[in-house]
Amino acid sequence: MMFKILSILLSYPRSQWLGQLAEIENYIRQQHTDFSGSLAPFLTYLREHDEIELQEQYVSTFDRGRSHSLHLFEHLHGEDRARGQAMVDLLSEYQSRGFEPKDSELPDYLPLFLEFLSNVDVAEANSLLADAVHVIAYLAENLRKDDSVYAPVMEAVVTLSPVAPEPLQAAPVRNMDEALEMFGPTPEGIEPLLSPTVQPVQFFPQKNSL
Repeated sequence: MMFKILSILLSYPRSQWLGQLAEIENYIRQQHTDFSGSLAPFLTYLREHDEIELQEQYVSTFDRGRSHSLHLFEHLHGEDRARGQAMVDLLSEYQSRGFEPKDSELPDYLPLFLEFLSNVDVAEANSLLADAVHVIAYLAENLRKDDSVYAPVMEAVVTLSPVAPEPLQAAPVRNMDEALEMFGPTPEGIEPLLSPTVQPVQFFPQKNSL
């Protein structure tokens, strides 16, 4: 259930779930007391601002800079062609477990991934989160450095992982012209963004890698 709660809190603010804040707070207080203190400032923030203000802050936080993007594969693949295949593989993971995304979000959207985890058994959810936590911890660190109100929520996701996150090297510069200017082609004449410069963290290692 905590995966579902964190999925909601990291989703675009809408009246449908903002109207359930009291229930969300009660659940955290009663079932996850370890998160009550760390999430309290964020829940207070939600109560003290109207829907439009919350939506503006959400867009400003997550949609206007790559360092906070909630699309996990963007941090590992950037615009590399491998990202498309990773999306296909992740969607296949969802569907193989009977989970069919209902909206138009990409499979690597973190709130969607957390909703998926809330639909599988605890052991499997923990295993899958352990594969993804390195990227999520990278996001949490970026949010914390920028004093974002969302940092405690992202850190709560990391806390649920059964393994400690490892340092993540983010994907290279996404703009090809800028990358060519900075690095030039490889000796083989390969453009830099198409060369394997980043060792990806394994996410569903049997079928897919981030």
